[in-house]
Amino acid sequence: MKILVTGGAGYIGSITVESLLQAGHEVVVFDNLSQGHRQAVCSDAELVIGDLDDRDALETLFCKHPGIESVVHFASRTLVGESMQKPALYLRDNVSQAVNLLETMLRHRAGQFILSSTANLFDQPDQMPITETATLSPGSPYGESKHIIERILNWYERIHGLRFACLRYFNAAGASHRFGEDHDPETHIIPILLGIALGRGDRFTLFGDDYPTPDGTCIRDYIHVLDLAQAHILALDAIARSSRIYNLGTGHGFSNLEVIEQVRQVTGHSIPVERGSRRSGDPPILVASAEKIQSELGWSPRHSDLRSIISNAWEWHLHHPCGYGKG
Repeated sequence: MKILVTGGAGYIGSITVESLLQAGHEVVVFDNLSQGHRQAVCSDAELVIGDLDDRDALETLFCKHPGIESVVHFASRTLVGESMQKPALYLRDNVSQAVNLLETMLRHRAGQFILSSTANLFDQPDQMPITETATLSPGSPYGESKHIIERILNWYERIHGLRFACLRYFNAAGASHRFGEDHDPETHIIPILLGIALGRGDRFTLFGDDYPTPDGTCIRDYIHVLDLAQAHILALDAIARSSRIYNLGTGHGFSNLEVIEQVRQVTGHSIPVERGSRRSGDPPILVASAEKIQSELGWSPRHSDLRSIISNAWEWHLHHPCGYGKG
């Protein structure tokens, strides 16, 4: 299959591209490199630099690469905290760019779409783990933008016959042998902690220790990025039969303090911690039920033991102490 991956130079996108190529697919990457890295794109994939706001660039892309059958859409603004401060950036940009992409796909008869969605659709659900039938109540403008895109996909299927999968994943972490996590600024707990172990910071700020959880800190479901990539491949095959919506997680959460302790054990670094106030938009607990995708597609997280996730990420950061800039 010939597949377009938007945001394929980013963290999850780059590793999904790597996995798609290993599965025998032909891949074109479209990325503006505002958050992605040219070095993170496999040499067997073709990188096209462009922006989803540019409709002419999208039209040129599809004209120069005829035969694209499916699109895997990662490109997005993704920072929950920033979305609480600048909602228009998320509610406008994420949605309008997705529509630009969908309209171009329809003109060129590309009929399958995989959306990188989010656990932030659920805010503070009544039950854990969270199933696909849980009430949708986005916890931020970022989550709201993904909710809107999911609804748009529903209408595009009903009107145009587009097949889609919405993959609502929780906290992606870990690394492949070649590719890892390098954001600027970095907002994810595991790479921040590993950066401190490498000397890129003196201490970790713990945002809130008074949540209604056993140790007072937020609990999250961590899923290895290689497991996420495999879910995308399975979903591409499945939507040839029907559209899908899946939550992706392990069904088990770890508190921030548990993650800090595990990083200390893996790296041998003390990781000093200072207490900070809560961040807006952070729910106490987010843990996913993946029973639906397990029963329907046979997917299960094979790499998502927390120690393995941290160890894989630590190995990548040791070999890339400055991210993709050096090392």
